[in-house]
Formats: sequence, structure tokens, C-alpha cells
Amino acid sequence: MSRKRWAAWAAALVLAAGGTALVADPAGAAVPDRFGFALWYGGAVSQAYPPATSVSPLTPGRWMVKFPGQGIAGGVVHVTAVQDALSSPPGRFCQAEKWGPDSSVPPNEIVYVSCWRTTNVLDPLPGFSVQFARSSGAIGGGLYGYMFNDAGCAIITNYTTLGFGTTCTHVGLGQYAIGFTGLGSAGPQDGGIQVTAVNSSAGARCKPVSWQSSPNGQFFKIWCFNAAGAFTDNAFTSTYQLKRSLYGPAFPPNRFGYVWDMPGAGPPSTNFNSIAGSNGVGGGAPVWTIKYYSLAASLPGNAQVTAYGPNNFFCGLHKPWFTAGTDIVAQINCFDAAGNPVAAGWTSSYSSQV
Repeated sequence: MSRKRWAAWAAALVLAAGGTALVADPAGAAVPDRFGFALWYGGAVSQAYPPATSVSPLTPGRWMVKFPGQGIAGGVVHVTAVQDALSSPPGRFCQAEKWGPDSSVPPNEIVYVSCWRTTNVLDPLPGFSVQFARSSGAIGGGLYGYMFNDAGCAIITNYTTLGFGTTCTHVGLGQYAIGFTGLGSAGPQDGGIQVTAVNSSAGARCKPVSWQSSPNGQFFKIWCFNAAGAFTDNAFTSTYQLKRSLYGPAFPPNRFGYVWDMPGAGPPSTNFNSIAGSNGVGGGAPVWTIKYYSLAASLPGNAQVTAYGPNNFFCGLHKPWFTAGTDIVAQINCFDAAGNPVAAGWTSSYSSQV
């Protein structure tokens, strides 16, 4: 299960870089300004930063996450469902509802999360991984950017480490073209991408379906679906990383890694580990196993997963990630629109606190 998988890169999926919105970024601050992450599983919080992070159940299937002292406007949230092999219904998925600072002094960051079944019914079983991050300022060392846009592609908040803007174009029902302009690389695909649906009234999921890295920037096509797997316009967050953690810091000494499976290994430049150079990937449908080599020395940490490919499949964590010696082990499973296990593409990211 821990074998390294390498394969010849696939033909590039070309996506035009044109967009309808371009937003400038503030300058002068370090990366990140604020961040937090947590694993909520079995009714308990673990793998949390800050350590006093809490999760409060609301109505069944909805939770409030409090990241103490991290409150700030803007930023992005990513959420991944964590299955319970014994009791979870097949194919549950989770999403962000909203987030922002409260009125405490100093303010806390409050994030609302919901989890759903493919029947568009809220799922009350407690299993998800959540991360919040907000950054500002132009800073070198790898490439990093994020954006949060509404269902019509208006950009609500964004950031890139080089101070460039981002673009978003609504190209059809539930279909978007986004770009992290100026974050150029050799291509055809380099780095990692995470995408999370944002919806406070219904189950939804969003995913990248094509990806082109070029000297002009990073360009993706994103599709969004309702709980049943039909195209729907929906807000979403996206974060791009190249030799940076998912919440922003550059290495060294930060410990992080990311992997793209198409299915089958993506280009070598999409399998990165800040300590070991690359990660091990094994298995296949219904469960893939990633070994993030040598990343267990700096706990806590956070894992996120996003499905990839031109279909309505979705993916999550098969169970909570765990340590094996000095390695972090994460397991991934994917489902079709009816919640049946399926072979699918995915991207995965793991970042430690330091």
C-alpha cells in the first residue's frame, strides 16, 4: 500500500485564461495573517490549531467551528468529509456554509459546516476535516493563491503571494473558468488544488475538471453539482499551492505535501513533499492510501481532499489520517452521484502546524 507511483504525464487539458473579474491584493503583511484547522470525528476535536479550537453541534448535520483568536475578515475555508466505515451512509459529503470573525476581543474565527447525503438530506454523523486561512502581502518562496467567489463568479475575496489578481468566468450552468494570474510555472500541471462548495441552504459540491499550468499562471475549469449530481450554479472556494502549505507558509521548516491522482499518477510536479521530496501512493478504488513521508514530526496537521475530473463523482477521507512511524497516512475514497464507490481522480493535501 505504500509503494511510490510514478507515471508519464497526461496530455495537458487546455483552458483559456480569460475572465470577468480581476481583484488587486493588499501588500505588506506576512503569510498567513490567521489560520486554523481541526478534525471533528466521533464527537471529539483532534488535530486542531489553535489547541483550544472547538466544534459545537447545531441542528443535526450542521456544526459551528470556533478558531480562538483567529478572527479576521476574508480568507477561505476548505472542508472534507471523513467517513466512518462502520456507521456512515455511503457517499456523504461536507461543505462550508459561511465564516467570519465574532465580536470577541480578540475575535475568534467562526466557521459553519454542514454534511449531506446524496438524497439532499443533512447527515448528522460527526466526521469532517476543516481549515481556515487568510493571507495578505506579496511574498516569495513557492506559489500560493486562493479565492472565494459567489455562484455568479463575482470574486468576494482573493489573494496571491506575488500580488497578482485572480479571474473567474461563468461559462455555463454550474461551470466556471478560474485563473490565478501571474503564478506561472513550466507546466503542463504543477502543484496542487483544493476546491470546496459554499452553500447554506442545500447540499452542493464543486471540483476541478481540467487544469493547465503555464508561465502566465494557473488555470482551472470548475464544475458544481447539487446533492443529486446535477449541474447547479454554486459559490465555492479554491486554493492553489506550489511548494507551499495549503494555508500559506513557505518551507523550510514547514511540513506539507500534496498529490494529484488522475486516476493514475499525475506529473511528478504534482506529487510533492517538503521533507522527503515526494509521497507514496498505493491502492485504488475503493480506497487509495497516501503516505506523506516524514511529516509526522510536527503535529497537529490537517488533510483535505477534492475530487478531480469531468464527471459528477466526489471524494473524501475514508477515515481519519494517522501516523505510521514518521509518516502521515491518509486514505481516500470516491463515489458516484448515487453514493456508490467508484474509481475517480482526486487531489489531496496535508499541512502541519509548523
